[in-house]
Amino acid sequence: MNLSDRIDELMPLVQKPSRYIGNEYNSVIKDPEKVDVRYAFLFPDVYEIGMSHLGMKILYHTLNKRDDCWCERVFTPWPDMMKLMEQNDVPLFSQESRTPVKSFDLLGITLMYEMSYTNILKSLHLAGIPLYQKDRKDGPFVICGGPCAFNPEPLAPFVDIFTLGDGERSIHQFIDLFKSWKASGAPREEFLRRAVSEVEGSYVPSLYDLAYNPDGTVQSIKPKEGSGAPELVFKALVNDLTAADYPEKLIVPFGEVVHDRIMLEIFRGCTRGCRFCQAGMIYRPVRERSMDRLLEIAEKLVNATGFDEISLMSLSSGDYSCLPELAHEMVEKFMARRVKISLPSQRIDAFLKDTLKETQKVRKTALTLAPEAGTQRLRDVINKGVTEEDLMRAVTDAFSEGWSAVKLYFMIGLPTETDEDILGIADLATKVRRCYFSIPKEQRSPGLRITVSASVFVPKPHTPFQWCAQIDAETIRHRQLLLKSELDKLKGVDYKYHEMDVSYLEAVFARGDRRVSEVLRLAVENGCMFDSWTEFFNKAGWDKAFADAGIDPGFYSSRERSLDEVLPWSHIDCGVSLAYLKREYQKAMRGEITPDCRKGCQGCGMTRYEGACR
Repeated sequence: MNLSDRIDELMPLVQKPSRYIGNEYNSVIKDPEKVDVRYAFLFPDVYEIGMSHLGMKILYHTLNKRDDCWCERVFTPWPDMMKLMEQNDVPLFSQESRTPVKSFDLLGITLMYEMSYTNILKSLHLAGIPLYQKDRKDGPFVICGGPCAFNPEPLAPFVDIFTLGDGERSIHQFIDLFKSWKASGAPREEFLRRAVSEVEGSYVPSLYDLAYNPDGTVQSIKPKEGSGAPELVFKALVNDLTAADYPEKLIVPFGEVVHDRIMLEIFRGCTRGCRFCQAGMIYRPVRERSMDRLLEIAEKLVNATGFDEISLMSLSSGDYSCLPELAHEMVEKFMARRVKISLPSQRIDAFLKDTLKETQKVRKTALTLAPEAGTQRLRDVINKGVTEEDLMRAVTDAFSEGWSAVKLYFMIGLPTETDEDILGIADLATKVRRCYFSIPKEQRSPGLRITVSASVFVPKPHTPFQWCAQIDAETIRHRQLLLKSELDKLKGVDYKYHEMDVSYLEAVFARGDRRVSEVLRLAVENGCMFDSWTEFFNKAGWDKAFADAGIDPGFYSSRERSLDEVLPWSHIDCGVSLAYLKREYQKAMRGEITPDCRKGCQGCGMTRYEGACR
């Protein structure tokens, strides 16, 4: 019995067969005998999450435009399927052709969040690929990219190459390099050595030596002599987003996925400079797609998919220079077809009233805003750049236009935070509620619903807060309960918060060095996987892994660093300079704000990159 038939036998036994059957509308099928390179793209989470990932859609599309390459999708199987695969000796397989992942030439893995790391190791095991890079003599090269690649060290022993920055161009360079390397007959190590010079943004961990100080901090990360690897690895950058590839067809899943709609990236990057936000640093500079190109893509995607919603995606969609005009044009173009135009979480200070009117002509959804902190003092510390007046104006405008549901996002545990800042969150919720009732009853929509969501702050690499300690669990729990007790007094207000244990682990692996890779390996042996899913989080397994590895997690999560410490990611350049991050850290401690760099260059360092900030 062939592999596909064996997989089919498992389908009646799993919760959602649609995760594995493939053949979705607009998926790409090619003759494997007529391509030179086969590329497996692994999203290390369940199908519903992976199929909502924009990066996978972009890279799948651009690779499959090539006649010489076939890119196929791979997802980490849900635990019910995983168990059956192990019991029946079924290896991890691709979605399109059900080919074993071990048979591919290249295995690309996206690193969207640290809590997927155990899924990566589990997926390699299911595929039959040796866990450690040093043990691989054949099979696919393992290439990891995405935001978490900007601190590659926790996964370094398991990965052949990390690719940093925009992938639209560098992924094609990998295909060209593989073809050239394969034709040369050179040893496997030669592919890695050539990658650092021929593929933009390539970091090859095996070409670097690490040294540690007696106190456990990193002493140095240096290229091995004669390796040809650079001392500082610069990210790849696509400057012209209008000319860059973007899907004109999207795969239409058989089952429901998290983002069951067209995701239209209107621009990339952010100029706001929020000091907690890694994405706002690593995706710089801002690059917009032209309105004409966006309208062209939207038309093709609606025709090719039948989706009834288009989400205008970016880190801060309200900052798109032609947003009101774009929203109006899109609503006019698609209203007759009942296609809704939506915006993700919005900055409060952006002038969105007219835009929101346009996007809600088809149907209304909850308005999502992110004040992040409860007091102006703390908003200045994090450089949020918005005021209480901005928030009240935004929600009053929304309530007057017929909204009755508002989601407010905050963080708990930000640097310099006090109980007073936490009480400020409840005070803001109270004032938002008053704004609703300030609208005459005959003008407002019924059914007020305010959702306050408060995540736990995790200090991230390449941000001004990368030197800060994560606040201790006892204080976090105290502040969560303090906020809950205040919000429980408000009718029509829901409170959602995150468990501390997962955020604690996230901080460890966000800021970890190469030594924590051993903890990952042991955790997988202890049954840890799908760590971001509450029902699968295995605290006992993690505690045992840290103990057996002899590693104190607090060394990475709750230790404040000095500004002159060598950090595990000091050899990685994300675009913003170390000098800029230090200045921003010092300004944060003084409660000083930094203006949006669209209003004048703030010297973040991006101008070192050719073509950036033009």
